Amino acid sequence: MFDLTKPWPLGLNRQNWPGYLNVVLVTLFILLFVDVWVSQSMIAMPAVWRAPFFFITNFGLSDWILIPTLIAFIIAALAYLALKPGLMRRAAYEIRMIAGFVFLAVGAPGLVANLLKRFFGRGRPALFDDVGAFDFQRILNDWTYQSFPSGHSTTALAFAFVVGFMAPRFFGLFLLIGVMTGISRIAVGDHYPTDVLGGFIVGTMGAYLVRNYFARQRWLFANTPDGRVRFRGLPALSRLWRNWRQRARA
Repeated sequence: MFDLTKPWPLGLNRQNWPGYLNVVLVTLFILLFVDVWVSQSMIAMPAVWRAPFFFITNFGLSDWILIPTLIAFIIAALAYLALKPGLMRRAAYEIRMIAGFVFLAVGAPGLVANLLKRFFGRGRPALFDDVGAFDFQRILNDWTYQSFPSGHSTTALAFAFVVGFMAPRFFGLFLLIGVMTGISRIAVGDHYPTDVLGGFIVGTMGAYLVRNYFARQRWLFANTPDGRVRFRGLPALSRLWRNWRQRARA
């Protein structure tokens, strides 16, 4: 379904993006008619059925991704400055690049999602009985009016693509987890389906934007003559791993 080496997902390019935008807008419009029904139906499920979603939804928290990658980036950057030229220094550079990529590709879409939350100011499902599903308090609002788009869904999809760009064989697993995270946001009563779809779009496009920027700089990724984007690999870390395995077997 996804060729992760292409610059953009699902055949999107600079020429056809208006058509894709129209499809997104029409899809969101159609979903508006089932937003309340899906939300209320999932919230009304028996507690024993909803319980797993309260666990799954935590995958969409950005802290467990951003904090470790920021720490790894700082440590690797300091190590790079302190080490003499050689294999270890190149390995520190690769760790710094990986940590920086993950941090930006997950954090940047998350920041955009949070700004959009405040801009749209949509009331969350918890307010449905009082104000309905289409009450808005734009810009100046608190978390109860920050429903669209879903931040957890943004983080989960962005991270799935980040993993897929570097390790495609794991993409299917993380994409499934990401989609289930989005569904969980409806089941726990924090978002409507349109919020989740919006988060999926922001997370996906944000991850691609950061990956493509890295490719233009030849950081971790490179643009190929046929217009694709390939992961350049981690030769220094791979060599260190092989050396460690050889010593362990000796």
